[in-house]
Parts: sequence; structure tokens; C-alpha cells
Amino acid sequence: MLKLHTNGKEETPYETFDRSHANLVKEGEKWMKDIAQTSTVVGTLIITIMFAALFTVPGGPDQDTGVPLLLRKKLFKIFIISDSISLFASTTSVLMFVGILTSRYTADDFLKSLPNKLIIGLSSLFISIAAMMVAFSSTVIIMVKGQLEIVIPIVLLAGIPIGLFVWLQFPLLVKIFISTYGPGIFDRKMKWL
Repeated sequence: MLKLHTNGKEETPYETFDRSHANLVKEGEKWMKDIAQTSTVVGTLIITIMFAALFTVPGGPDQDTGVPLLLRKKLFKIFIISDSISLFASTTSVLMFVGILTSRYTADDFLKSLPNKLIIGLSSLFISIAAMMVAFSSTVIIMVKGQLEIVIPIVLLAGIPIGLFVWLQFPLLVKIFISTYGPGIFDRKMKWL
């Protein structure tokens, strides 16, 4: 009932909140658009690379049938699976970030819709980057068969982008997740004095 009660300016609590937080909504909109635009570029680059990699498979195709020569090798299967996962995850990520860019940016959108899209977008972008590095590593292992002095450093270096993404973006992802799905201000257990 108090939701409909008006103050001296004839505003409901919701209208007062919207008016007093208008600048915060504009700042949030700018921040969300910046993250979405940057992440869309990264996701689009990954889509392009992973799509091209599916058609230029390691070992090449058989000239007569067009079937990849290394089709029966485990590492080739790892390459195909991780490349596909990366492609699908980056496509999901780009779609979520486009959803953020085309949002209305009302105060209600900042409550669930935009955080959900950001969580899904960042999570799928992380999966995409990790799968891309697995595809890269499997290709390197296929190409330099048995030369561990080359393979081991390259595979270890492939973990750097994954680590950087976790280090830079994971805290943001955790904060958004907790603020969206964690206890709200009305769900907290309060100590009575």
C-alpha cells in the first residue's frame, strides 16, 4: 500500500527514486555500453578466427574426398570440439552484448535484465577464450609432433590470455553476480540493537 502513497511533491516512492537516481542511471548506461562495445569487438574477432579455423584444419583435407587427413587423431578431435565451443560461446557472448547495447536502460533494466545479460556475456566470452586457447594448443601439438621443448612453452604461454581475463574480469563478474542473485537489502538478516 505504501508504494502508492505520495509525498509533498505528489510523487510515489518509485518516482522519487527514479528522479533522484537519474544521473546514476545515465552513468550506468555509459559504463554498460562501453563494456558491451569492447566485448562485442573481442567476441567478433574470436568468431571470425574460429570460423576460419574450422575450414583450414591442421593437416589439411584429403585431395580426393575433402575429409581432413587427421580425422581419426585424438588431438584433431580436441581441436574440432574446442574450436566449435569457442565459436558458439563467442556468438552467444556477442548476442548478449548486442542485447545490452539495444536495451532501453530504464531503472528496472538495471535490476535484472542488464546484469543477467552481462553475466551471460562475460561468462561465455571467458569460455570462448579458454576454448580458443585449447584449440590453439592442440594445433601446435599436432604441428610439432613430439618436440616437447617447443610444445610445453607454447602451451604454457597459451594460458596467459585465460589468466589475464580471469584476473581482470572475474572480480567484476563476481560482484555483478552477488549484487544480482545475492541477498538484497530487504533479505539481509539484521541484528536488532
